[in-house]
Amino acid sequence: MSKFDELIAEFCPDGVEYRKLKDVTEMQRGTSLTKKNATEGIYPVVSGGTEPAFYCDIYNRENETITVAGSGAGAGYVQYWNEPIFVCDAFSIKGKEDNLTKYIYYCLSNMQDKIFATKTGGGIPHVYISSIENFVIPLPPLPVQQEIVRILDNFTELTAELTAELTARRKQYEYYRDLLLTFGDEVEWMILSEIAEIGTGSSNTNEELEDGKYPFFVRSQEVRRKNTYEYDETAIITSGDGVGVGKIFHYVEGKYALHQRAYRIHITDNRVIPKYYFYYMKSAFLPYIEKSSFHSSVTSIRRPMLNNFPVPVPPLKEQERIVAILDRFDALCNDLTSGLPAEIEARQKQYEYYRDKLLSFKEVTA
Repeated sequence: MSKFDELIAEFCPDGVEYRKLKDVTEMQRGTSLTKKNATEGIYPVVSGGTEPAFYCDIYNRENETITVAGSGAGAGYVQYWNEPIFVCDAFSIKGKEDNLTKYIYYCLSNMQDKIFATKTGGGIPHVYISSIENFVIPLPPLPVQQEIVRILDNFTELTAELTAELTARRKQYEYYRDLLLTFGDEVEWMILSEIAEIGTGSSNTNEELEDGKYPFFVRSQEVRRKNTYEYDETAIITSGDGVGVGKIFHYVEGKYALHQRAYRIHITDNRVIPKYYFYYMKSAFLPYIEKSSFHSSVTSIRRPMLNNFPVPVPPLKEQERIVAILDRFDALCNDLTSGLPAEIEARQKQYEYYRDKLLSFKEVTA
């Protein structure tokens, strides 16, 4: 029998009481503050998003605090803090009656979808205290709460360690990628139009089908689907405009559809390995277009910018070596079926499974 089972048998063998959130916590609205009227400092300002809106020099909550974002795209997002913060366009929740704030946070994170479902409003969604204050949560005795927090903290700490390792690996990958792909006059340089066919697609986003047969590349990192294709080739895809210009790249082999404002680059020169060029573009294209892009409401790429993009062409053996090294790094850092991303996803699923299991109690009935 596990320690958790022993605690259940000792303290609540017949079940636990379920109580309304408003009866077992202190719930407070935030205080209005704008970046313009604040002094920059070290304290996170918790507002309507999933990240701090900015940092200021004052705080209005300290120690353990749960926050629920009040409005915007992140309305309803639940976070746990154990540091001084300034709660702005959000509201805070703290445990009372000897109930652990961290335990209540895990209960609320287990109800995240239900909290998101309380959003109201048209253009700008809102979540209010009144939206969730009558939600009920199980309240086992304190020793059981402490054991649940201990178990779930172990899962979250492991996930955090893996995420930190992944961040470090990605920085390492980018460093070695840029190092491997830095060349001088020792190699031949060509412009992209000399080694590739460049063009755009003819599809619109409204042609997407959820279960479409072929990949459909648009102007985002997300790959959509479509039942018809425009090209059957090996190509590098990049966004022609929008927020992802110079940062969004796809490597495709086979049939695919393409948005009318996304570019395809099909290498036609047998002195250049397409995968080598893909890695080179990921390394060097953003700095290049930042110097020469057109700015209006969004950044956009014009065809001459692509045509004139300079590309180093080392010997094929060297290109093959670079591709082999970067393929291994890429799998470790980005492959969702192997490497660190797959391990993080597996740990997250494991955490969610045990969180659901640990927070499912038989309710004591009067």
